[in-house]
Amino acid sequence: MTKQTRPTGDILAFDPVPREPGFGVYVHWPFCAAKCPYCDFNSHVRHKPVDQARYAAAFERELAEAARRSAGQTVTSIFLGGGTPSLMEPATVARILDAVAANWTIANGAEITLEANPSSVEAERFRGYRAAGVNRVSLGVQALNDRDLKLLGRLHDVEQALHAIGLAREIFPRLSFDLIYARPDQSVDAWEAELTRAIDLAADHLSLYQLTIEEGTPFFALHKAGKLIVPDGELSAELYEATQRLTAARGLPAYEISNHAVPGAESRHNLTYWRYGLYAGVGPGAHGRLMGADGRHAISNEPLPETWLKMVESWDSGAVVDELLAPSEEADELLLMGLRLTEGIDLARWRRLTGRDIDATSEADLRAHGMVERLGPDRIRATPAGMLVLDAVVADLA
Repeated sequence: MTKQTRPTGDILAFDPVPREPGFGVYVHWPFCAAKCPYCDFNSHVRHKPVDQARYAAAFERELAEAARRSAGQTVTSIFLGGGTPSLMEPATVARILDAVAANWTIANGAEITLEANPSSVEAERFRGYRAAGVNRVSLGVQALNDRDLKLLGRLHDVEQALHAIGLAREIFPRLSFDLIYARPDQSVDAWEAELTRAIDLAADHLSLYQLTIEEGTPFFALHKAGKLIVPDGELSAELYEATQRLTAARGLPAYEISNHAVPGAESRHNLTYWRYGLYAGVGPGAHGRLMGADGRHAISNEPLPETWLKMVESWDSGAVVDELLAPSEEADELLLMGLRLTEGIDLARWRRLTGRDIDATSEADLRAHGMVERLGPDRIRATPAGMLVLDAVVADLA
């Protein structure tokens, strides 16, 4: 296959009238400098330097195998996630993006995102990522006060976060950063002040997540012991509603339950997930959805980096799960993902998967309680109230 040049042009704009979800490539870099106490992602701390050349070679092999299973697809987005991808050398990122370009056609204007932590940011490294082809960076800021950054186990302080945001705005065409709210002792007034500051700093996208206590994390043990108190349901709802109100007023409305953007700057890659598109997932613990001759396959990789590495070096794949989804399972996933979006889901697509309509009684009950609404005859979405109890809404409709 003829090798392409890595794209560095403008990113594809959000399509407000969704047609095809696009095809994404997700690459998981599993290593972190430290494990945050709230994190249940597949991330690992290693106290010896990681052999990046060896991992890059494994990524190349698994990308080639994923391309073999998705021949004919055009890549509309690439996402380097983790872990902490900004611990990769720019040369490692370049090898990965070269491998994507060698195995698929990449759309003009493809979105290429790299996650970065402010503590691992330096100008030379950022410019190296930009030269490699990255055109969007997502910064894990998480809080804009030093007390809460320390509570969350972050390795950076506010000064470093502001430095990273400034560099990213200077170097990359697109920037997003994350904040966590509903933190211990956080009031609505304090969150509104912090969010206002974040919006002033933002370029065109913010990811705003409520703190969740995940089983198996240090925060879970502290919470269970009564040593970590987080806002109750009523206060959490007030914080969520304040988030929606303030971001909308400042021109970054929610397009997904936790993601806000200037219209046209929505994350192309994440829209592929939420619009239930296909994507290749490579790296330790990565997930993918690829279409085979028999239908859509759900693929999950071995999470332990060293085990995944040996598997790929032996068999070109680190997959430990590769199962054909039944149409009913696809329909459930379509609901679960699509109802996160303010655009909702296409009911004609639901019918093609299931051979039936949404249950009229369940929908009528949810509409009567203000949980869902129709957007024309063939599109349904959760209301702002429904977003607060989205799992229950999905369960009722499914």
